Formats: sequence, structure tokens, C-alpha cells
Amino acid sequence: MKKWFLIFFVFSALFATAQKLTAIRPIKGMVRLLEKDLADAATQYAVLAKARPADKFPKTFFPSTGAYEFSNSGWWCSGFYPATLLALYQETSAGELGTEALRMLELLKKEQYNSGTHDLGFMMYCPFSAAKKVFPAEKSYDSILMNSARSLATRFDPKVGCIKSWNSKEGDFLVIIDNMMNLELLFWATKYSGDSSFYKMAVTHANTTLLNHFRPDHSSYHVVNYNRETGAVQKKQTAQGAADSSAWARGQAWGLYGYTMAYRETKDPRYLQQAKDIAAFILHHPRLPADNIPYWDFDAPGIPGALRDASAAAIISSALLELLEYTDSATAQQYFKHAEKTLQVLSTPAYKAAPGKNGGFILMHGVGHNPNNTEVDVPLTYADYYFVEAIERYLSVTSK
Repeated sequence: MKKWFLIFFVFSALFATAQKLTAIRPIKGMVRLLEKDLADAATQYAVLAKARPADKFPKTFFPSTGAYEFSNSGWWCSGFYPATLLALYQETSAGELGTEALRMLELLKKEQYNSGTHDLGFMMYCPFSAAKKVFPAEKSYDSILMNSARSLATRFDPKVGCIKSWNSKEGDFLVIIDNMMNLELLFWATKYSGDSSFYKMAVTHANTTLLNHFRPDHSSYHVVNYNRETGAVQKKQTAQGAADSSAWARGQAWGLYGYTMAYRETKDPRYLQQAKDIAAFILHHPRLPADNIPYWDFDAPGIPGALRDASAAAIISSALLELLEYTDSATAQQYFKHAEKTLQVLSTPAYKAAPGKNGGFILMHGVGHNPNNTEVDVPLTYADYYFVEAIERYLSVTSK
């Protein structure tokens, strides 16, 4: 009896998977469009590579003045440029992009010992995990990632149950929703080393964030300030959103992506449900524009004249293209169609730069920190990274 039940269960699972994959079909011309996007992106990043100073990382470009802004390796976005180079090199075999990526990794590798930031997932896991796939013979990348995980782990406080995001005044312990993205480095560290302490830190952080960062409608606060001594919540607020009570668009995207990844790594059904709930908040929001490119904040003043954020759109698309793998066929189809339409819009001249323009960046109209008036309505390295990742995921899903 048990044997027949097992056979039935396996057959049912395979049938459900087949149904889901049958439903995932690209619209006519979409694959060709996205393949052209990758080719154009490789051309753009060759332009960007020539523009950067030898010891700097591209940060953004100001079309109105033609001026670039660069950073050192300690900036939280430093890993996105080499990670995108590696993706484009793998997709197009453009040798100069691979050479440029290796040069940037050399500049970046010293940050493996940087315990002054929570962003080592962005800075180190994104590029060096990609490098492991592209250059598997290079064994130093594993030790770089392990040292990065150890550095990140120093910021975990068991009393709070979180990894500290920003350094602040004594007694405060600030955690931002973005920090969910850095947990992937810790999950990897346990899989590689067998040391479960990294996994335990990651799930504790995810659980504490699940408890305190979300409102009843499943939107997220940007910042939660905990009492460092007791772990109690002191304040829920924003830094980059329109208001403490608002739904900052990229923050919602980080939450969606972060809990999708956390489910992949743990198979904890709470994380899957949270990701689906965040997706529902975004996809069914009455102020989500018809073209799926969100305003920089869902509660931004001046809607419908408020700025859009291409970076949030790209992150949401990439997350949905993974999340659909863990859902029923009807929900998977919904996620796929949203991501497909978003990528189609991002591929138009309204958001995708013409060859040789935009300083070599791929996408236009990202919003970094609107309240601080920095990186507003400009290209951003992370917008490019998640756009390329979303394209890769789309092509993978539709080829099954």
C-alpha cells in the first residue's frame, strides 16, 4: 500500500510540474528581445569599463551633465558591477568583459575582512559566487566567501536576533529590510563548511524580521530600531521611503526577493507564505502603474506624477521568476506574466538606454535615496544587475 501511495505521490508531483511548465510560454518575440537586451548590455558595459578610473567602481551617471560618480570597493554596491560583467561574459563570451570582471574582483577581494558593513552579501556573494561558476578552477573564491561570511557574522546579536545593518548611537540596533538579501552568504557558508552557526544566524534574522518588519497588509517598514540590550523594538521608521508608514518600493522588492531566497535555502513554509503575501501586496496594489514599473514609494506624494523606480521593477521581476517555481500553476502563471510584462517595458526606449548612451549603464530611471536627493532618476548598478538576472531567469524558465 505504501509503495503504491509513493508512486502516486511522485506521479502527481511530476504531473503538477509538467502542468506548470506547460503554462509558462513566452509571448511571440520575447526571447529574441531579451537575447538582444543581453547583447546590447554587453556593448554598454564595454563602454562603462572604459569610462571608469582604474581603481574605482561605477556608481551612477548623470545624463544632464555627462558626469559619472564612482566609489571605492567599500561602497555597498561595489559587487554589482563585476557580478553583471560575469553574467554578460557568460551569456555573450565577450572576452574583454571577463578580463574586466577579474580585474574588479582583485580590487574587491580585500572587503572579505570588512566587518563594518552588513552588505557583504551584495558586495561579495553576488560577484564571487558568480565567479565560482564562470571560473571553477579558481579555488580562492571559496575562502574569500568564507571570510566574508565570518565578517558578516560578527554583526549578529543573539539578544536582538538580527544582524546589525547600520552603525548608530549607543543603545540603538538598526535593521533594514534590505538585510534579508545578505543572508544568502550565510546559507552558502553552512553548505560549504558544514558549520551550522551561519545557517542558524540567517534563520534567526529571517524569523525576527518576519515578526517585526511587516504590517498586517504585508507591506514592510524600511527600518526597525531595536534596543541593543533587551532586543525590544524601539521604533519602526524609514530612511529612504516617503514616510515611516509608507511602502518604499525597493524595500518591498528586497522583502519579496529575500523571503523567496530564504524559502529556497530552508524550505520553511512560513517564508514561502511571506513571499507570496508580499507578491500579492505588490501585484494587486491600486497604485501600481499599468506598466508594472512602481513609483519609488507606493505612497509617494505627487502620484501619478511621482518618479518611477526601474531598480525596484527589476528586483521584483527577478524574484517572481524564482518564486513561481514554488507555487501552483495558476499562481506561477500570474507571476510569470507580471515579470514578462515588466521586462518587456524595461526593454523599451523609455527605460533601456540606447547603445553608447547613459554612460554605458543599461537601464535609466532608478531612484536611490529620494529623501536625501542622491541618485535620483539616474542609472544604478543594482538595477542593471537584477535586470540581467531577471532576463537569465526568464530564459531559463521558458526553456524548460
